[in-house]
Amino acid sequence: MRRLGNIETGRQEGADINMSPLIDMVFLLLIFFMVTTVFVQETGVEVQKPKAATASELERNSILLAVTREGKVVYSGKELDLNRVRGLVARLLGKRDLPVIIIADERSTTGRLVDVIDQCKLGGATKVSIAARQ
Repeated sequence: MRRLGNIETGRQEGADINMSPLIDMVFLLLIFFMVTTVFVQETGVEVQKPKAATASELERNSILLAVTREGKVVYSGKELDLNRVRGLVARLLGKRDLPVIIIADERSTTGRLVDVIDQCKLGGATKVSIAARQ
C-alpha cells in the first residue's frame, strides 16, 4: 500500500501577530498630540493677583513677568534685577509685537510695579497689561 502524505498530529501552528504597525500608530498619535498641544508659559512663582471686574483672558503668545510680594521681578522661574528687564523684553520681542503681561502680587508696592512697566516700555513693548483675577 502506498502512503499519500505524512500527516503529523498534535502539532499546532501558532498565529504570529505583527506588532510593528500598532507601535507605529502609537508613536504617530503621540507626535500628533505633542505638536497640537499649546504649552502655557508660567512665571515660576506663586502670586496672589488682585481682583478686577473687567479682567479678561490672557493671550496665548505673551511675555509673562511676575512681581512678588517682596518686590522681586521673576521671569520663567528666575529672579531678575530691574535693570535687566529692559534687555530681556527687547530680546524676547525681537521683530514681533508681543504683549507683556505683568502678574503682580496684590501686596506688592505700586512703585515697583510702575518701575517694571517703565522698563518694559523702554524695552520696546507697546502693549503692557497687568494680570488680575475676576
